[in-house]
Amino acid sequence: MRLLRRQKAAAAGAAHYDRPAFYALGLGSWRDYFTLLHPPYTLWHLSYVVLGAALAPTIRYDRLGATLLAFFLGVGIAAHALDELAGRPLRTAIPGRILLSLAVLSLAGTVALGVLGVLLASPWLLVFVAFGLFMVPAYNLEWFRGRFHSDLWFALAWGVFPFLTAYWASAETLRWSAVAGAVAVFALSLAQRTLSSRVRTLRRRARSVQGTITYDDGSSDEIDRQALIGPDERALMLLALAVVAWSVAALLFRAV
Repeated sequence: MRLLRRQKAAAAGAAHYDRPAFYALGLGSWRDYFTLLHPPYTLWHLSYVVLGAALAPTIRYDRLGATLLAFFLGVGIAAHALDELAGRPLRTAIPGRILLSLAVLSLAGTVALGVLGVLLASPWLLVFVAFGLFMVPAYNLEWFRGRFHSDLWFALAWGVFPFLTAYWASAETLRWSAVAGAVAVFALSLAQRTLSSRVRTLRRRARSVQGTITYDDGSSDEIDRQALIGPDERALMLLALAVVAWSVAALLFRAV
């Protein structure tokens, strides 16, 4: 019986780590679209939008709402749809034409919201719109031989960019609080990238993991894929929760 339980646990663990991401649901139908959104990471990066507005000297909630929607369309849908279209890292069965349509329509919605912001708020927002419109395909389709698909550009495009866009949209200026906040989200984004890159490699490319840790007292632990992936994924989930909670706290602080 004990051996059977171990075999079942091993089989369950293998099935868990065969998923392309820890938040991925089973393949097929609506589950593919849920997985496509990369929910923990999308919420994480949308939190930078909230933080940018909350740290601005003046917060305009209508502009915050529009900026959140624009980044949800641009990052949550368009960027992830192009990423899946390029190499199927999530192994979804979503047809290519639907992925392309999602990307194009979402980017069009993002640009429309940006142009509206330019007309109603500040022409300087056009710079942010142009940068976002370039970075979404450049990063996810790895234009220019993948030059923009790097840790540095990940932190700038998906961390600093949404933060500064929301800050500027509310304040129409950048102060030292924007600089300090940009440094913080840049570092957080690099931490995310560092953890998630190793997790993705082990989940999607590693066939097997073998090894042993031997301690001073002579005891030892076997190293397998779960032992390597588990701590990193828990750290990613906790960091995502912390950033979301931090952004909500900052917004509530400004609201009262």
